[in-house]
Amino acid sequence: MEHRPAIGRSAWRVWLVAFLAGAAGAFIVQKVARPGTAMLRGAPDGAPVAPQPVIARGDLAEDEKATIELFRRTSPSVVYITTLSRQAFGFLDVEEVPRGTGSGFLWDREGHVVTNYHVIQGAGAARVTLHDQSVWPATLVGAAPDQDLVVLRIRAPAEKLQPVLVGTSRGLQVGQKVFAIGNPFGLDFTLTTGIVSALGRSISAMTGRKIGDVIQTDAAINPGNSGGPLLDSAGRLIGVNTQIASPSGASAGIGFAVPVDTVNRVVPELVAHGRVVRPRLGIAAAPEWVLRRAGVEGVLVMSVAEGSAAARAGLRGTSRAEDGSIVLGDVVQSLGGRKLASLDDLYAALEDHRPGDTVKLRVLRGDKARDVEVRLDEPE
Repeated sequence: MEHRPAIGRSAWRVWLVAFLAGAAGAFIVQKVARPGTAMLRGAPDGAPVAPQPVIARGDLAEDEKATIELFRRTSPSVVYITTLSRQAFGFLDVEEVPRGTGSGFLWDREGHVVTNYHVIQGAGAARVTLHDQSVWPATLVGAAPDQDLVVLRIRAPAEKLQPVLVGTSRGLQVGQKVFAIGNPFGLDFTLTTGIVSALGRSISAMTGRKIGDVIQTDAAINPGNSGGPLLDSAGRLIGVNTQIASPSGASAGIGFAVPVDTVNRVVPELVAHGRVVRPRLGIAAAPEWVLRRAGVEGVLVMSVAEGSAAARAGLRGTSRAEDGSIVLGDVVQSLGGRKLASLDDLYAALEDHRPGDTVKLRVLRGDKARDVEVRLDEPE
């Protein structure tokens, strides 16, 4: 059996004092090592630590006041749109389920709501949420897919409806302030600000048709902003937020809005007729590549409808000569003073007029240009 030396009483006391001193030191180190604990509990003398005094901000800047007032005044005109689709959960169990969201705005006190066509495309139903959070079923009044615009209607009391103030897109300048109100990512009544970053842009609608004179802005526009208003600093509608240019699908500082002058022309037609009424010229156009190869701009007339406005004006279509060669028809280079470089341009120029209007055409026949007047027909 191993012999262990006995610890004397004095040695025992020395060892116990050393042990207790070490434990106390470890405890102190542990307490100090817990960040902020001592400071949270107060100063060493036990006095509580007071929060820092709040410094008075002073008055808001004038541009801040203007923005706040603009949002307060215009946001009641903006609506939140939820689209629905019908799904079958059983043989007789069919329910409407949320499909997507978007923005829109009140056009008048009759309950007409304007938004993008792509917001409601393919939906079975739609609901409109007003600024006071009341929800109303919407019916389709009319659609203009070529302009990416649609008009819905809700049957809400007139006192709940505050129409947007309509401005003009003529005279806009790059650099002027703009404001977008909408529901990005489902976050309702969100305000973003920016400037007009470019004018005269062209974008493609869902149909492939070009929408011209589009406004480009750097105000943040994200999914869910579609159909919402773009406003100037006076709170007037100058465009309808429609698309963004972004590889990720989120705002990258380039958004596009259909100009209000287009909206103000299209919406009354949708309310009255359910569609855009475009007057008829009465020509069939050749493919655009034919003229591009010839280095000529305009719309090549392939054929002319008998008794049409174009026939009365003496326009000629493309034909085949006796030797089998192709004789190109007239090339319409402008309509009503609007230059034509494509069939889209011709459609847009016709939409600026009404059936019965008399307009001037600039026509190239061979190597000679001439002006002719034509009275536009009713649509078929």
